Amino acid sequence: MLRTALVTLLCALSAAPALAQGCDTFSGLATPRFVTLKSDDALGRTGPSREHPAQWRYQRAGLPVLIVAETPLWRRVQDPDGTLVWMHHALLTGRRSVIAQVETSLHARAEAEASLIARIEPGAILSLERCRAGWCRLTADGRRGWARAGDFWGVYADEAGASAALEGAQDPCYRSLPEPAALAARDAIAPDGPAR
Repeated sequence: MLRTALVTLLCALSAAPALAQGCDTFSGLATPRFVTLKSDDALGRTGPSREHPAQWRYQRAGLPVLIVAETPLWRRVQDPDGTLVWMHHALLTGRRSVIAQVETSLHARAEAEASLIARIEPGAILSLERCRAGWCRLTADGRRGWARAGDFWGVYADEAGASAALEGAQDPCYRSLPEPAALAARDAIAPDGPAR
């Protein structure tokens, strides 16, 4: 009898659908997370719909922004200056980039003594390949090298070498409130890109 109960339990477990992987967000991706702007013309709005007025016009493709909340079609993002706006998801790409906060150097290896490849000015945007032990491998204008992660905005605390305990606990799967159904339905059939 015990054997029959065990077989029945195993059959029931194998027939149950697998639990969804990822976060309980509309995209299934963790928030906060860094992404970049797709184009040189992107509107940041005061709310999650095209009915909300434009707050900022961003004219720099590749600019890193931090998604802090999301609805099915809209993302609340923080720009490098700390401004919070809403952007349609079609204006963003998952590619990573960083923006230099201070003048810094791009080196051949992840060492301060490694040969210098280029000087990086504050405000320069570089593509991010990967980070390790407080250094990031970056590319810009055909040059590739390593720079200190702490000199850039667009790098996570663990990539910069900071301890997660010092940063404080964050819920990696924060889910924002859903947008009104009427706005979501209208925006689902509206053309991509900012309203003009």
